[in-house]
Amino acid sequence: MISLRKGLLFTMVLSFVLLTACGTNNDKTAGATGGNESSTPTNSAPEVKKPVTIEFWYGLGGKLGDHMKTLINEFNASQQEVIVKGIVQADYTETEQKLQAAIAAGKVPAAVLASNVDWARKGYFAPLDELMAEYPDYNKEDFVQTFMTQGQVDGKQYFVPMYGTTQVMYYRKDLFEKAGIKAEEVKTWEDLAAAAAKMTVKANGKTTVYGWEPMWGYENMVDAVLSKGGRVLSEDGKTVLINTPEWVETWSLFSKWIHEDGIMGIHSGGQGWEYWYKTIDDVMKGQAAGYTGSSGDQGDLDFTQLGAMEQPGWAGVGEGKPVANGIMAGIPAKASPEEQQAAFKWFAFFNNAKNTAFWSMNTGYIAVRQSALNDPDFAAYSEKNPQSKIPLMQAAHGSAPFQDPTGGKITDALKIAADKVQIEKIPAEKALKEAQETAQKALDKMNK
Repeated sequence: MISLRKGLLFTMVLSFVLLTACGTNNDKTAGATGGNESSTPTNSAPEVKKPVTIEFWYGLGGKLGDHMKTLINEFNASQQEVIVKGIVQADYTETEQKLQAAIAAGKVPAAVLASNVDWARKGYFAPLDELMAEYPDYNKEDFVQTFMTQGQVDGKQYFVPMYGTTQVMYYRKDLFEKAGIKAEEVKTWEDLAAAAAKMTVKANGKTTVYGWEPMWGYENMVDAVLSKGGRVLSEDGKTVLINTPEWVETWSLFSKWIHEDGIMGIHSGGQGWEYWYKTIDDVMKGQAAGYTGSSGDQGDLDFTQLGAMEQPGWAGVGEGKPVANGIMAGIPAKASPEEQQAAFKWFAFFNNAKNTAFWSMNTGYIAVRQSALNDPDFAAYSEKNPQSKIPLMQAAHGSAPFQDPTGGKITDALKIAADKVQIEKIPAEKALKEAQETAQKALDKMNK
C-alpha cells in the first residue's frame, strides 16, 4: 500500500515537471514570435487582403473610350490586388479642370490622364521614379524618348506616356482621284492649297464641298509655323516670338484660305469633342476632301474611303515639323501611398509592349515602347494597314511640344489669337501682336 502511494506520488511529480517544461517551451516560442500572440489554429483560413480600389480619370469618348474600358477590365481581371474604376470626362481640358477642383478639396483620384509641369513643380503630382524602380520590366530606355522626356520635371519623372500623338492629314481617295491629285505629291502647304482650290465646290456663292478642313484651335497653325522655322520663345527663354514673320505669314495664309478663298472650312465650339467629330463627319459624307486630325482618329475612320499622309512642309524650307506629343498620365501627390502604388501598377500594365501595341492598332495613336514593334500582331497589322505607319514616320522628324513656363498664359494667348483669326476674321498680324504683348508680360512677370 505504501509502495502504491509512492508510485502514485512519483507519477504526479513527473507529470508536473513535464507540464512545467512544456509551459516553459511555449513561453519561449511566444516570446520569439511577438509575445502574447496566440497561435493560429491549423484549420483556420488565411486572412485575405482586400484589393485597393482607385479612380482613374480620363477624357476620352467614342471608340477611344471603349478601348480604354477594355484595358481597364482586362487589368482588373488579371490580378486581385488593385481594382481600377474608370471615371470619364468630356475631354482632356475638363479632366484638368476637375482635377484642379479635386486638389483644392483634398480629395483626388489616384491616377489621371493629364499632365501639368507647373503643377508638378508646385508639388501637386507625385514623382514616379521610386515606383518605377519596383518594376524591372519598366525599362525607360525601351520607351520613345521624345515622349518619356516630356514627363520629366527638374530631372525627375512625374508623368509617364500612355500613348503618343501627332496630327496628320486624312483625305478622301475618290475626291483626290477625281481631281487628278496624288497624295504623295502634296509636299508643301502651297501644294495643299492648290489641291484644295481644285477640289472645292461652290454653288450660289456658298461652299458645298471644302477642299480641306483644318482642325479648330491653335495647334494646326502652330505646326505649320514650326515647319516654317518659327519659334514660340527665344533660345534664352526671355522673349516671346509669336509675332515674327514666320507666324504672321503662316496665320495670314490660313485666314485667307478660310475667309477669302473659301477653300478651307472649320468647325468650332460645342461640347467636348463635338467640333472634332463634325469635322470628321464632313469628310466621311463627302462634304470635305480631307482634314488635319489626330493620329488617334484612325480608330474611327473608314480607310476603304480614306487615305493618310504626313503634314507638308513649305516651299524652299523643307519637310514638315509638326509636334509629336506624348499623352501623359500622373499620380496626384495627395493620393495615399497604397493608392499611388496601385496607380502605378495600372500604368505598368497599360504600358507593357502587348497593350501599347493593342492601343496603337485600335486607335491609331503611337505606341510608346520600341518593343511594341516586335509584337507579331502589330507587325502584321501595320503591313495590312499602311496608314498606321504615317504617325510613326512623321514623329521621327516632329517637334517637341511647347512647355509653357508661365503655367499656361502664353498658350492661352495663342488660343485667343487663333479664335480671332479662324472665327472672328481679325487679321493675323493684329491678333498675334496682341497675343505677343499679353504673353510677354506674363513671361516677364515670371522671370522677375
